[in-house]
Amino acid sequence: MLLSELWFVLVGVLFIGFFFLEGFDFGVGMSTALIARNDTQKRMLINSIGPFWDGNEVWLITAGGAMFAAFPHWYATLFSGFYLPLVVLLLALIGRGVAFEFRGKVESATWRKVWDIVIPVSSFLPPFLLGVVFATLMKGMPIDQSMNMHAGFFDVVNLYTVVGGLTVTLLCLVHGQLFTVLRTTGELQESARRMAARLLVPLAALLLVFGVMTYFMTDVFEVRGGMLTAAGIIGVVAFVLAGYFASKRRDGWAFGMTGAVIAIAIGSVFIGLFPRVMVSSLGSMFDLTVYNASSGHYSLKVMTIVALSLLPFVLGYQIWSYFVFHKRLHEKSHLEY
Repeated sequence: MLLSELWFVLVGVLFIGFFFLEGFDFGVGMSTALIARNDTQKRMLINSIGPFWDGNEVWLITAGGAMFAAFPHWYATLFSGFYLPLVVLLLALIGRGVAFEFRGKVESATWRKVWDIVIPVSSFLPPFLLGVVFATLMKGMPIDQSMNMHAGFFDVVNLYTVVGGLTVTLLCLVHGQLFTVLRTTGELQESARRMAARLLVPLAALLLVFGVMTYFMTDVFEVRGGMLTAAGIIGVVAFVLAGYFASKRRDGWAFGMTGAVIAIAIGSVFIGLFPRVMVSSLGSMFDLTVYNASSGHYSLKVMTIVALSLLPFVLGYQIWSYFVFHKRLHEKSHLEY
């Protein structure tokens, strides 16, 4: 395997890790406006992800950094072409972090209400915008021979990309409900359980619709039809098992299965794209690939050595933090982080 191909896989793994981990963060953030009935329950939801959310966001930062270093042309085209939605994404992530920190420190009821609005809104926007961006990667954008993207509004915002954004958002919301079931007790836990059960059917419908649209509106099944079909079958099995385990109150397994659906969904995007990283709607000769968008061999070699040296420490730290804060939160004894 060439180093450019290896780094494409690593970027894909980083995005999968981000959506798996930060996905439930987003879901819990949206839940503050959906299932929390009082201030105490809102605090419990926020505290359930308090030790994790900032570490989970590092996966996105690392994925962006890996793209910048390993595929500078991909990074330049993507971030310049999607400048506005990515700026909104950044502002949402900043607002979300500020709201988490400030909500428990303000005495003004008005400002507390402001942060209570910011948290669900800024938890909805990132998965939706990233879902839109990932959908456009598969559908194709007007990229010219100089690797410049000249996209109009409807190139980015159309039926296919909006469905993609909503699918990712709803998937994160369900994932977050099951995380809440794992982390809380009592009334809040039961509210999250009921919400997850109600959302499974619309989520299944969205996944099916987006899959069908992807088949007819992109060429990824022509490029990687066999692998994507296999991934789809595994994804269906994981989704059914998530519903089964949730109904049997085997909460850890249900959470793991929705995580598997997320991993398969995001992994399928990268499988369908390879060896491309961005599809040009102006012609396949203008596609960005892992070969024409990558850094030089020496840069990739140095990056690989550094990454393999540091990765065990980063993973070890994050696993340890989840172990330390694994206990459930109780309404009478929960803490604010």
